[in-house]
Order: sequence, then C-alpha cells, then structure tokens
Amino acid sequence: MTRIIILAAGKGTRMNSELPKVLVPLKGRPMIKYLMDSVVASQVDPRPLIVVSPDNKEIISQALSEYDLEYVIQDKQLGTGHAVNCAQENLGEADNVVVLYGDHPFLKSESIRKFASLKQAALTIMPTVLPDFAGWHQNFYHWGRIIRGADGQVEKIVEFKDATDAERLVTEVNPGFMCFNKGWLLENIDKLKDDNKQKEYYLTDLVEIAFEAGQPVGTIAIEPTEAMGINSLAELEIATSLL
Repeated sequence: MTRIIILAAGKGTRMNSELPKVLVPLKGRPMIKYLMDSVVASQVDPRPLIVVSPDNKEIISQALSEYDLEYVIQDKQLGTGHAVNCAQENLGEADNVVVLYGDHPFLKSESIRKFASLKQAALTIMPTVLPDFAGWHQNFYHWGRIIRGADGQVEKIVEFKDATDAERLVTEVNPGFMCFNKGWLLENIDKLKDDNKQKEYYLTDLVEIAFEAGQPVGTIAIEPTEAMGINSLAELEIATSLL
C-alpha cells in the first residue's frame, strides 16, 4: 500500500496572485488539477493526502471538491520536511510514501505508478538531467542539485541557495518528487535540521542522511518537460506554451 502526499501550502506571492499558488490558472484550470488528474489515473492512492495551510484550506478544498482528498494542516511554513512530518499520523498501514508538489502539473500517471511500485530500504528520487540552463531550461537554474560521488552514487541534494559555485554547475536537478519506505521515513524525519539559509527543514536532507547511513538512494530520471514546476509568471507563460 502506498500513500501519496501532495504539498500545497505555498502562497502565490511570486505569481502576483491572491490565490494560493497551486490554484493559479494554467490554461483556465488551477494548475494542481493537472497533477490531481494524473494521481487519480495512477490508481495508487484512492484518497491522497494534501498538505495545506490554515489560510488556504477552505479555498483549496472548494476548488478540489471533485476529488476525494484527506487534508492535513501545516500550521507554520517551516519547509518541506516539516510539511511531510505534519502528515505522518495520517499514513496508516502504508509501505511506501510518495511526496509530490501541487505546482508540478506535467507529472504523468505512469511515472507515479512506477514510483509507487518500488520496494526499497530507504528512498528513491526522481531527478531530471538538463543539457544546460539556456532557453526555457533556465527555469530549472534555481532548483536543488543532485550531488553524486565518484562511484555515481547519490550523496546529497544541495538547495540552490546553499550550493557552492561548483555545485551550481551541476545540470542534474531535483524536481522534489520522493518515494520513501514509510518505516525508514518515520525513523529519520526528526533528524532534519534547519541550519540552512532558509531556516527551514528540507525534506531533501534525508538523501544525505540515507547516504551517511549506508542506504543507497535510488533514482528514476524523467524528462525536463515532465519535471517542470511553476514558481513565477515567466514560468507560467512557458508552461502554457508547453501544455
């Protein structure tokens, strides 16, 4: 059994919108609805969890009334690790936990199914590899970088604001999609710290925790067009052209 957690607590500040970011329209539909359609089509979790803020729960639940969802409140915006931690009591008897983001409208149902079918000791991530950061690929420039060792194993994910100049040259980037063994996740999520420039609990720090514990981190690469998220009006315009 797999539970899906969709993170949707963010505000639409950078989108110049009073709406929550996930409800900003993409070709006339809230962007999160494209993801929700893929989640439903995947048939992985009949009642996905969606993490929202106290301020946006009502408007999001109204917009998504056609879907069967279980809502979780993130009372403070303390990062993705904190958001997932808020949902841990709702995971039930799940074996795997898939974490998705409501501002990624292009993720396919087939990728969600493949992700959810994994049997793993710790976690798997779903990176995308770019040829460069030119053209529309500049949308990925401020994403976290996948850092691999000499043997090719994933060692950590470094968020852009915390990355060195050398790390920012890496073109394997992190859309944020993660699949965890639930037992491993619950044993380790409280190890996250907020000692970074954002003072947030990054879910991606669990990659380094797994590596340091000798747990291999799996990867399933997807195309940039499927990985793309929307964080600004410029990115919304590009997403509209891609849809």
